[in-house]
Amino acid sequence: MNAELIREQFPILHQEINGHPLVYLDSAATSQKPRAVLDALKHYYEWENSNVHRGVHTLGSRATDAYEGAREKVARFIGAARTQEIIFTRGTTTSLNMVASAYGPAVLQEGDEIVITPMEHHSNLIPWQQLAIRTGATLKYIPLQPDGNIALEDAEKTITDRTKIVSVAHVSNVLGVVNPVKELAEIAHRHGAVMVVDGAQSTPHMKVNVQELDCDFYAFSGHKMCAPTGIGVLYGKKHLLESMEPIEFGGEMIDDVGLYESTWKELPWKFEGGTPIIAGAIGLGAAIDFLQEIGMDAIHQHETKLAKYATAKLSEIEGLTLYGPREREVGLLTFNLQDIHPHDVATVLDASGVAIRAGHHCCQPLMRWLKASATARASLYLYNTEQDIDRLAEALVQTKEYFG
Repeated sequence: MNAELIREQFPILHQEINGHPLVYLDSAATSQKPRAVLDALKHYYEWENSNVHRGVHTLGSRATDAYEGAREKVARFIGAARTQEIIFTRGTTTSLNMVASAYGPAVLQEGDEIVITPMEHHSNLIPWQQLAIRTGATLKYIPLQPDGNIALEDAEKTITDRTKIVSVAHVSNVLGVVNPVKELAEIAHRHGAVMVVDGAQSTPHMKVNVQELDCDFYAFSGHKMCAPTGIGVLYGKKHLLESMEPIEFGGEMIDDVGLYESTWKELPWKFEGGTPIIAGAIGLGAAIDFLQEIGMDAIHQHETKLAKYATAKLSEIEGLTLYGPREREVGLLTFNLQDIHPHDVATVLDASGVAIRAGHHCCQPLMRWLKASATARASLYLYNTEQDIDRLAEALVQTKEYFG
């Protein structure tokens, strides 16, 4: 793939920040949007804007076709067996909370176990923490190896016959490690537990097939994969979704309403109460078309090559500590520069037009494990180039000089 040509399709990247060409290295937080997605949103609002599943008029039919067409694209994109297994949500956070709220209480009793890891984003930690408090379940953690990876032998020791839920990030948003979720799912299922996967940092960057992973639930966000903000997906195996009660009630999700009791629509609509995120879903469908035209394997190979280049480049900078494994499959590098606070590093880099992230990245337990209050993070995507890495390295050297 040609990153320079791809870059041309992202209007926001063609600007100067503080007198310098923008280098955007914060795609793990949110990706930029290609013209194809922007045009799809504009077309919907100008030509198809209407509520879905309700009106029989032309605009309503067009909007419904586009919305449900996006669901079909998502199902194919992640290898789901059927479209009924695709629930549109606001994002990964909402999707994970939905599993914790709608599935967790029905299967957990006091003394049961929920297993996660210390590397989890708060969105895949706090819902389970709160569920454990409510149900009397025990929250357990698979320990991390010194480089941030998890060992399957540790998972074997942590997951027991009392474990009912295992929930792990496919890719860490700080360490950049790719967790062995297929093998973890096999261990979980052997003990009668379900496997939940936070796919926020994997779905945009590599080919995902939920049936091959054999996960029971899989969550991801559109805004990290070239789609609009406010749209996400919860995949769940059909029999599990059918066993769950909705957590939002109102229009669109009902079958029949009486004065004292009601019944729900079939999947997936029983979990999509109210007016859904129509434009967001259509934008997600356009983003999937865009990514598939390039090819997920090509995107992954490009990022792996960039990550190797960036690792070598940053390792040359004296006083820079790079966290996570030296060999990484995704373009995500978390670091600290001497004793300079990450927020100061990010501020000075911004003065040179280089946008990175600084903070605890919604991973405070992991920061404590790293013995750092915060870190800086550069995250790459399909529109980044080696020249972007060179600009980052130059700006980091200038930052060292600035702080003496």
